[in-house]
Amino acid sequence: MQPVTLCHQRGNHDRPGRNSPPGPHRGVRGDPGRTRRLHLALRALGIGPGDEVIVPAFTFIATAEAVSYVGATPVFCDVDPRTFTLDPKRVEEAVTPRTRALLPVHLYGLPADLEALGSLAARHGLALIEDAAQAVGAERGGRRAGSVGLAGCLSFYPTKNLAAYGDAGMLVTSDAGLAARVRRLRNPGARERYRHEEVGFNSRLDELQAAILRVKLRHLDRWTERRRRIAAAYRAALADTPLTLPVEPAGCRHVYHQYTVRAPERDRFHQALNAAGIGSMIYYPVPLHRQPAYAALGYAEGSLPESERAAR
Repeated sequence: MQPVTLCHQRGNHDRPGRNSPPGPHRGVRGDPGRTRRLHLALRALGIGPGDEVIVPAFTFIATAEAVSYVGATPVFCDVDPRTFTLDPKRVEEAVTPRTRALLPVHLYGLPADLEALGSLAARHGLALIEDAAQAVGAERGGRRAGSVGLAGCLSFYPTKNLAAYGDAGMLVTSDAGLAARVRRLRNPGARERYRHEEVGFNSRLDELQAAILRVKLRHLDRWTERRRRIAAAYRAALADTPLTLPVEPAGCRHVYHQYTVRAPERDRFHQALNAAGIGSMIYYPVPLHRQPAYAALGYAEGSLPESERAAR
């Protein structure tokens, strides 16, 4: 069974999502989007050459690129075939003395198994950094995606659930020291004007995008509920078909950034949907460990079977 994403709900300017950092979390707004937020989080934590960061093999390459940008090595890990998120059992097997962080992706709007991953990170003394780019407003165990780990990275790219009119993103953290360093790094390395304590970046969110997002924030709960109603209608209509439908584990609130199904004949199904005027896409047809950009890491075909099955 191979995944196809129905694009009925894709969009930008009028589409859903939600985020207001919970509890004591501090938000560091910035641009451009999720990749730079992940990069800043890793850099602020001092992760660099010689270190390893565990990432899922089935996701968009930006997650792994953020690890590469700081000179660390992305260690690709297999995913749970039901949720397409990091499989904690496989993560446990991938931890080495060089591992510094876990970087789960809340793919398609469904949070990863944060209880198991958080416990694993605490046991091994690792940072848990959430890639919540596709899951703004999603919840697991009553907590928002992005609020469980040491840091959470959100994307407001125009195709995301909470969409700016250009590239934008946010990092949230409950760690005051991490928040301060990220603010310094994105401003380019300055604590005060013209005093640059380290080499940083010009990575601030412009006021126009912030104003747009502030207005949209008022509507996100309603938009998310509409998205969930559409997903429920899909689920009812497709229940008696050969398709494997998205799961929503107990205690989770899926925000359906994408509605992804697995089909016995993916390409034929994809073509039939598009011929009927129902937009669909095939996401991530090459898993990250088989991408030419990471060929030097030496992952063999078949080494991460669930990610490879999800991509085919």
